Amino acid sequence: MKLIITRHGETEENKAGILQGQIPGTLSELGIEQAKKLALRLKDEEIDYIYSSDLARAADTAQEIVKYHPEVPFELTKELRERDLGKFAGKQKSGCGFDDPSIESIVDIRNRASQFIKKVIAQHPNDTVLLVGHAGMNRNIIAVLEEKEFDDTPVLLNTSITIFQVDKDGKVEIELDNDASHLE
Repeated sequence: MKLIITRHGETEENKAGILQGQIPGTLSELGIEQAKKLALRLKDEEIDYIYSSDLARAADTAQEIVKYHPEVPFELTKELRERDLGKFAGKQKSGCGFDDPSIESIVDIRNRASQFIKKVIAQHPNDTVLLVGHAGMNRNIIAVLEEKEFDDTPVLLNTSITIFQVDKDGKVEIELDNDASHLE
């Protein structure tokens, strides 16, 4: 299987330093342009299935890609949502305490990422699957695939592309890592 992982375009909230978590988010003008460039980069890719977070910033990015792949099954899912930041969602980054009980734990988001990616691999063993998600969730998926800790994965650029090959025995090989050359 070929697994393509990408992050949504820049949001107004990213620009303003606001924590988003599971609030929808609104693509900025630059974010819309990034999504369009991402879509152009992926237009000739043979994609068999597209999963996207159901949060607006990811779903809107995915919709740009779907324009070039209208026949490909496309599913919005809560499973790809960003980490739930509880009472800090929608607030400025400064002053956020990530040990607050209203925030989804590191263990819980890692487990959510692990369960989701195992399901995708089981359901699409011979397919090319595109995932459109968020920085934190995507990094957790990458950490699960590479059997690394979250902090040992790169910070993902908006609309960057990471590609993995997963063989029938579950062996994972990275083909492309956090590539955003389509934005140049």
